[in-house]
Amino acid sequence: MNEWPIAEVARAAGVTSRTLRHYESVGLLRPSRVAANGYRFYGETEIARLYRIRALRALGLPVPDIARALADEQSLGETMRAHVAALEEARSGMERRITAVRNALAALEEGKDMDIDDVLAGVDDSRWESEVRERWGDDAWERSAARRAAMSPAERRADDAHGHDVIAAVRRAAERGLAPDATEFQDLIRTHYAWIAEQWGRVPGAEAYRGLGDLYVDDPRFAANFGGAEQARVVRDAMAAYVAAHLD
Repeated sequence: MNEWPIAEVARAAGVTSRTLRHYESVGLLRPSRVAANGYRFYGETEIARLYRIRALRALGLPVPDIARALADEQSLGETMRAHVAALEEARSGMERRITAVRNALAALEEGKDMDIDDVLAGVDDSRWESEVRERWGDDAWERSAARRAAMSPAERRADDAHGHDVIAAVRRAAERGLAPDATEFQDLIRTHYAWIAEQWGRVPGAEAYRGLGDLYVDDPRFAANFGGAEQARVVRDAMAAYVAAHLD
């Protein structure tokens, strides 16, 4: 069985021996054995775990969330395969952003009017972090980020597709001119409420959900998802009707 001393492992991983000892003290990574002289050694199982730790740290996860993500043990080969999948997903995301930036640049050079979302479409999704932290608090961002980070690439694609479908269904209801309190509209809002709870990692209270409806109207970026402010107001009213019936 391959085994490496702590100094060599620290050098290869780009961390300090002190960091590895910290991982040990919090139960995140223990050496395979400790020699009589106190030297620590790590085997393949421990290196597989360290590999996952470093990959998750690169995604910005705090140590407590990493500990939860590592609850299932994987071999080094399984860890690398999962990492390859994550890197391929990241590459696909980068390719999409490159395309978005090229399109925005072409529109700019041609003198076309551009929506702010088109301008910023090529920026990483972390651009929303400061706004979420300011509007809903640090915990809201941490829960949402941890939820996404814990997903596989396929799960993230499915999550994005589900969100798109939920918003599209609500938008179509507003476009059809359904009354905000109509049963069909309220059924769609119930699905929307459940989706928001998934995204936030908590069940929204009456005030929070009502406030989200106001945001859909007040912020052009969100109103655009529903075809403009007029239809966003219909959606807001439907959300307010749901709050009055189920949350107040």
